[in-house]
Amino acid sequence: MLDLIRRKQKSVVVKIVFWVIIAAFVGTIFLVWGQGGRGNGADGDVAVKINGQRVTFGDFRGAYDNLRRLYQNIYRERFTPEMEEQLGLEGQALEQLINQTLLLQDADDRDIEVSKSELVEAIAQISVFHVDGAFNKNQYLDVLKYQRLTSEQFEDSQRRQMLIEKVRQQIEEAATVSEEEVAEEYRRRNEKVNLAFVRLAPALFEDKVAITDEALQGYYDDHQEQFRVAETVSLNYLKFEPTSYAGEVDLGDEALQTYYRRHQAQFDVAEQVKASHILLRVDADADKKIKQQKRQLAEKLLAQLKAKEAKNFAELARRYSDDAGSAAQGGTLGYFTRDTMVPAFEETAFALQPGQLSGIVETNFGYHIILCQGRIEAGVKELADVIDEVKAGVVKEQSRQLAIEKAMDAYNIHRKSGDLAAAAEANGLTVKTTGAFEQGSTVPGIGKAPELNGAAFKLKENELGRPVTLADAIYLPALKERHPSHVAELAKVRAAVEAAYRRQQSHVLARQAAEKLLAEVQGGKTLTAVARKAKLKVEETDFFSRSYGTFVPRIGSAAGVAEVAFDLNKEKPAAEKVFEVAGKFVVVSFKARQQADMAKLDAEKRTELEQVLLGRKKETLLETRIQELREEADINVHPALQNSIKEEQAS
Repeated sequence: MLDLIRRKQKSVVVKIVFWVIIAAFVGTIFLVWGQGGRGNGADGDVAVKINGQRVTFGDFRGAYDNLRRLYQNIYRERFTPEMEEQLGLEGQALEQLINQTLLLQDADDRDIEVSKSELVEAIAQISVFHVDGAFNKNQYLDVLKYQRLTSEQFEDSQRRQMLIEKVRQQIEEAATVSEEEVAEEYRRRNEKVNLAFVRLAPALFEDKVAITDEALQGYYDDHQEQFRVAETVSLNYLKFEPTSYAGEVDLGDEALQTYYRRHQAQFDVAEQVKASHILLRVDADADKKIKQQKRQLAEKLLAQLKAKEAKNFAELARRYSDDAGSAAQGGTLGYFTRDTMVPAFEETAFALQPGQLSGIVETNFGYHIILCQGRIEAGVKELADVIDEVKAGVVKEQSRQLAIEKAMDAYNIHRKSGDLAAAAEANGLTVKTTGAFEQGSTVPGIGKAPELNGAAFKLKENELGRPVTLADAIYLPALKERHPSHVAELAKVRAAVEAAYRRQQSHVLARQAAEKLLAEVQGGKTLTAVARKAKLKVEETDFFSRSYGTFVPRIGSAAGVAEVAFDLNKEKPAAEKVFEVAGKFVVVSFKARQQADMAKLDAEKRTELEQVLLGRKKETLLETRIQELREEADINVHPALQNSIKEEQAS
């Protein structure tokens, strides 16, 4: 087979349209299909039987793994276990296996075959097997070996793909598109409508809601979970502050040297240059004459500076430099590091020695003359130069460690008794108390502290929690009080119940008002007339086409409105229902229509639309045939796999 492929490598390209492409040309569902037993496995190893043909769990797992890799490559770090469940990969893999099997069986019924020469030509065109643009036997074997495939396995997978492609083409041959269909599609795409609409916001009806004790009680009884109070806890705690132990810190030479060595990176000194410059600004779109004038001025200034050994650099910078930020200071830029200035300027500045003058440097700002005023070479600051900084670092580091040790000692000594007061007395601290707080909320008196919050809800009575390290201190917590979750009494949440009831009823009133308006329009009145009577504003969408999708101008994302918009006309101006969009109720009515300009349907547009419609029809024919095959087929899925997919779909 390999020799035959090499001989055929320059023949006509056979283009294969793959259904599932995973990891380039290999890793498709076909490459594992059949490796789990080629349909000869025991019933316990059979994931699904399709008209008696067995597909093993090995086949299924391979298909599943390939789909998973595909989505991992697409979504990368966004591919999470939650997304994996939502995608329903087990169901997808099973559906693909069933559909592929049925199409191969259909190919067999149609007496469709793939000849050896067709297979050879197809494989010869796969670029990953090429070296210097031609099929290469060693490359072919190396790639397959990397994928842990034999040539027989790969060629079998290619043959199956080609069989499915052939049966697909045969099914789709029946697809045709008439000129009338093209014209109708053009008309649909290009006609536009303008809708009139009235929008009713529930907020407008809140004052009309009647509030009674009976109504509030009924709403409260029916919606008690809305008024559930979350579980809360409060804490007693000790706060071990590092600053309290600063006086116990060892500031001996060894401690300072150790800190200095461990944190040497923070004492690094980057290479720096101190420079001044004169800038003669030239805009990017300046003409050649202006550029030439500026260049000549730069050359004149440079000559003056060289003649007087740069002693009057500051004076010339104040007089001629176009850099307003530095000109007043005699062109001084101060010290700067690399990657601070534009490349050409930086390269020149760092090549100069103190007192040295540059030539004319051109950047996107214009022409520069640079004077180097000083240099600092890259290195590390000596300990003596940063001793105060090192001492501060040692104090901060060691005092925090001492606070952690003190907190851990207190915990270990008193955890069995749970006596926080005794721990406080032993450490010269005062027991502090938080207010009640919920899971995930800030801790009163402490602030946002997820670690402490999480630990608090795990505490039991008379128990000390392990020390929790926060940015400012180390906390030793103990449970003070726990209040279980409960439904609040009506009397305590009456205001919230009333607000919720008012919102609910204003929603009902707004819908009723909208439905009343719609009924009048459906009865023959114009939307403008009924809206004027109700003192409501009528708006218009302006003309829009189907290309807007579910978005309707001035209404927003409104799939329901978009779906009926082009069915409305003068004879039937009103929609059949009220639409709820973004919490408001919308009544729509036909205003006007702009017909498509059929004269603009030229040959190019006809061809484009014909291809679109033909693609749709082919897809429909293929889907219909697969559905027919599934309805006629005897498909038995292993119960364990069925249950797993059901659980996946339910999650």
